[in-house]
Amino acid sequence: MSDDRLIVALDVPNVVAGLELTQALGNTVSFYKIGLGMLTRGGLALANELKQEHGKRIFLDMKFFDIGATVEAAVRGIAQFDLDFLTVHGDPHVVRAAMEGAAGSNLKILAVTILTSLDRQDLDDGLMVPGDIADLVETRAARAMEAGADGVIASPQEAARIRALPQAAGKLIVTPGVRPAGAALGDQKRVATPASAIVAGADHIVVGRPVWKAANPQAAAKAITEELAAI
Repeated sequence: MSDDRLIVALDVPNVVAGLELTQALGNTVSFYKIGLGMLTRGGLALANELKQEHGKRIFLDMKFFDIGATVEAAVRGIAQFDLDFLTVHGDPHVVRAAMEGAAGSNLKILAVTILTSLDRQDLDDGLMVPGDIADLVETRAARAMEAGADGVIASPQEAARIRALPQAAGKLIVTPGVRPAGAALGDQKRVATPASAIVAGADHIVVGRPVWKAANPQAAAKAITEELAAI
């Protein structure tokens, strides 16, 4: 049985591989993330097929960032496909524009705070303001939710702090950077196990390589859903 708290990232080479993976996972997984890397290889068509023909929930991870009018137009275009989640960068002007674009649809806008692949050195290299990453994530999350975001993307390590914010009432927290115990970290630097992420306040966890790189992806996904069920 599936648990839609688990979102499996289809970060595979192409649409054919993505469809094959979803078929292998079967009813074990009900929610999928399709990111920017897949978009240029037929990802939107795959998203529509999984949603309309197979009844899956879809998280489109585009991380839109542009002037307000462009973001609004792009989100309005996405909203017509009846997908579930869409990411934009958490800058308030971007969030407000995205909410305008999603108006009248069921599409949930999730704001990216700070990418889970980044650490303080990465922020320094990018001339970001000084400060502890957790503090910056908390501030960006609060400002994004004040701007109207339906929720935020944040690492499991910041989920509890965000959940405690008054602005977080009724909002979603989705956490990438989740790795089952013993799994390789890959390019993620701020990670947690599936159960600990949910306990910390996440509504959904995103897991990619530990599932699709497993010798038996269905068994890997089932192990995660069983871990979540035991919380």
